[in-house]
Amino acid sequence: MSAIGRQKLCRGFSLFELVVVISIVAVLMSIFLGRVLYYQEQAEKSAMVEVAGAIQSALIMQYGRILTRGKTSDVEWLTKDNPMNWLQKRPPNYVGEFHAPTPLTVEPGNWVFDPNSRDLIYVPRIVDNFKPGKDGRQWIRYHVVVQYEPSRLPSLQNEPHELTGILFEPVEPYAWF
Repeated sequence: MSAIGRQKLCRGFSLFELVVVISIVAVLMSIFLGRVLYYQEQAEKSAMVEVAGAIQSALIMQYGRILTRGKTSDVEWLTKDNPMNWLQKRPPNYVGEFHAPTPLTVEPGNWVFDPNSRDLIYVPRIVDNFKPGKDGRQWIRYHVVVQYEPSRLPSLQNEPHELTGILFEPVEPYAWF
């Protein structure tokens, strides 16, 4: 092999090749980082849904406790109590009770209870795929709903309504994709 042939082999990368490689790496990193943010948001949503599910289970246990004591009049108390009181262990991102909170007064990623409206509120941290409810605020408000319907049993005709369900649900619909 001649000296000119050896010189061509040992040249290394050209500036153009280096720019192409850096561009490919940058595109792959931007795609990867976009997916990481999406998965972080989905993890936050899952954690929020998990806490709401735990509260729903605790609500059912509280309702069962009321029924076993025979004090059905205490069911209305469930709509006024702070749902976090029913959990054996509160989530670490529960920051307490705030009177008239707004999404700006609560740090994102936390739960708060509003004693005025009796709502438990979650303020999402990552809201790229979050569509708020009718109020347009970047939060999700939950409350306890007691469902009644007219009594159909002859033995309960004296009572105007029969309790048919108790739910912990959002105050207004939201979408979090």
